[in-house]
Amino acid sequence: MTNKEILYTAMEQSAEDMGCKAEDFLKDKNVSVPFRLGKNARKYLEEPITANFVSYGNNAVIAAEEDVREIVTEYADKFEFYHLFETPNLNWLIKRLENDKICFMAEYFLPDLNGLKTIECKFETRILTQEDFAELYLPEWSNALCEKRKELDVLGVGAYDGEKLVGLAGCSADCEKMRQIGVDVLPEYRRNGIASALTSALAIEIIKRGKVPFYCAAWSNIRSVRNAVKSGFRPAWAEMTVKPANVVDKMNN
Repeated sequence: MTNKEILYTAMEQSAEDMGCKAEDFLKDKNVSVPFRLGKNARKYLEEPITANFVSYGNNAVIAAEEDVREIVTEYADKFEFYHLFETPNLNWLIKRLENDKICFMAEYFLPDLNGLKTIECKFETRILTQEDFAELYLPEWSNALCEKRKELDVLGVGAYDGEKLVGLAGCSADCEKMRQIGVDVLPEYRRNGIASALTSALAIEIIKRGKVPFYCAAWSNIRSVRNAVKSGFRPAWAEMTVKPANVVDKMNN
């Protein structure tokens, strides 16, 4: 597995999540397509999705439902692709989305094989599998594991102070070729390098199993972004999702 293969695997998955082609992310002009959630899309993606914007740094690919496609295409033509994900330009789009709202905005990271390495941990680490997670669906491990989709939690690495679990990185089989990493550390054990040690160790284990690890963070979550970088990950793509206003309002309530 090479960095180039890892990146292209992610592009293929994004294409499946949107209804475009992987090559669309490599073009030097923005691409607009009808939104279609593929049968092999990431399992946590839930419709309705009005539009999705994705950029791997070359352009923006926008997949949209028919009723807003003209608006988002005009938006994509109006501004530089990297400004489509930020204010003040976003206000142009928000003003025109009568029945929809911006919902999710996030940055995604992929491992850099030139920088990914084992990071020493102050505490004992153990590789965990699905059967080890049964008693761990607790609030303190809610980033590493997902109680709503227990069947997708397939692999983890835990840090132990004696027999006490103090940090946990887990990955979910959200799609065929990729595994998403989440990590939690108990508050009193933070700032000991545990998160990066667990994240890098889990990424290495995922790659050994022939899958591509990825990591997601809100760009305002500086602590999480720092962990990604320290763990050997690098920014790969940005994503922004538009959903019906009533769906977004329900999330906020």
